[in-house]
Amino acid sequence: MPVGTVAAVKTMSERDLKEIGAQIILSNTYHLYLRPGDKHIKKAGGLHGFMGWDRPILTDSGGFQVFSLGESKAHKRGQQNVKSAKITDRGVEFYSHLDGSKHFFDAKKSISIQENLGADIIMAFDQCPPADCSKQELVKAVTRTHDWLLKALKAQTRKDQVLVPICQGGTDRGLREQSAKFINDLNQPINAIGGVSVGEKKKDIYEVTSWCTQILNEKKPRYLMGIGYPEDIVEVVKLGIDMFDCVLPTRLARHGVFWQKSKKTEGIELEGLKYNYMQVDIKQSKWKEDFSPLDENCDCYACKKGFSRSYLRHLIFENEVLGIHLLSTHNLRFLTRLTEDIKLAIAQNMF
Repeated sequence: MPVGTVAAVKTMSERDLKEIGAQIILSNTYHLYLRPGDKHIKKAGGLHGFMGWDRPILTDSGGFQVFSLGESKAHKRGQQNVKSAKITDRGVEFYSHLDGSKHFFDAKKSISIQENLGADIIMAFDQCPPADCSKQELVKAVTRTHDWLLKALKAQTRKDQVLVPICQGGTDRGLREQSAKFINDLNQPINAIGGVSVGEKKKDIYEVTSWCTQILNEKKPRYLMGIGYPEDIVEVVKLGIDMFDCVLPTRLARHGVFWQKSKKTEGIELEGLKYNYMQVDIKQSKWKEDFSPLDENCDCYACKKGFSRSYLRHLIFENEVLGIHLLSTHNLRFLTRLTEDIKLAIAQNMF
């Protein structure tokens, strides 16, 4: 699922996204609440009307952002009294990353904002603890996440939105299993696993995913939040994951980095799909005289049109938005093709 944090996948139009095969996109409650405001978006007909997207939309609850972005900006103005987000059982008091103004989110408010935004799939407000937190902090985060989930379910008024609970528990197996059982018993249409992209090693991500998918209902979509590297997608699908999102494809593009399929002797093997891939930096000097496309086997617009590595390298060095757009198009298509290949391999019993 491509990520359009502020109601736009960076440099990509609605037409571009459909062309690369995007079926659903994400936006973020925290960012849109701060600007332009959820009530403003409601007046525009919700996110679908506001951004001109007629396919499904998922909104994150804002939980991750209030913890990661919610400190005061006093330190950036040369002051010393930096104030961090304050977490209580009631909710989170935080500061806007835009202007330092103080705000408060709880489970009910997150649902209210997401109902105004009008996404098809909305997320329950949860506490996403850092990877290095203590067991005591983890227990608190899981307890709060469960309490807030029950409040979110009670607060929901729109029946045309699917509310998704999030499993938390860090890398503690007992807490993960406890959380997975709790949300599984609520019988929601989709279940999510959070807190796996906050600094953990890959092996820990896969292990946590395995613990959760052994419990979460396999007949319902299972969503692993924040996963975007190709090898991670392949691995978590093996473990039973159906949905994933990440800003990585467009973020890499902004830094002049793209993915390509490669020979079996090169790159990272995507086990189960019979091919490898490489991550390439277009800024390297060896591409200056290379007039071949990013990937001759790719069907994205950038590759079909034949824009060369030399040209794209030039655009990136000149900070031209077109270069970022073409690399973003390619990277997003790489991942949508990857998921198409996975589905085909599963259908043919070859995955």
